[in-house]
Amino acid sequence: MVYLTRKEHFNAAHKLYNPNWTEEKNLAVFGKCANHNFHGHNYELYVTVKGQPHPDTGYIMDAKHLGNLMNKYICDELDHKNLNTQVPFLSNLMPTTENVAKAIFHRLKPHITEAELHCVKLVETEKIFVEYYGE
Repeated sequence: MVYLTRKEHFNAAHKLYNPNWTEEKNLAVFGKCANHNFHGHNYELYVTVKGQPHPDTGYIMDAKHLGNLMNKYICDELDHKNLNTQVPFLSNLMPTTENVAKAIFHRLKPHITEAELHCVKLVETEKIFVEYYGE
């Protein structure tokens, strides 16, 4: 099995806040991430596909095509947006890095036909990232 990873990026804002909780509990659980004015991240998105190289091209998937799919279905929709309020495929979802990575995986999966989607890795900060394998 061969694995190919493509990296793209987007900038977006969000806040982590459970409306069923008190202000104090939200601040205790989410800290600065519960800021009413939101906060932003420069996200890095890594998408890994797997398969066997095609005998004619040596590719499991054209990396440029993978990047085009990532931009069309993910980055163009998320870039410079508020993840809580402006992204239809994230509506009614707490926009944690975990939930966003899962949503990205399921949004991309139907569009990747040349290979098998293996993993979505979403980097929120230098210290925080999530990997989701579709399980």
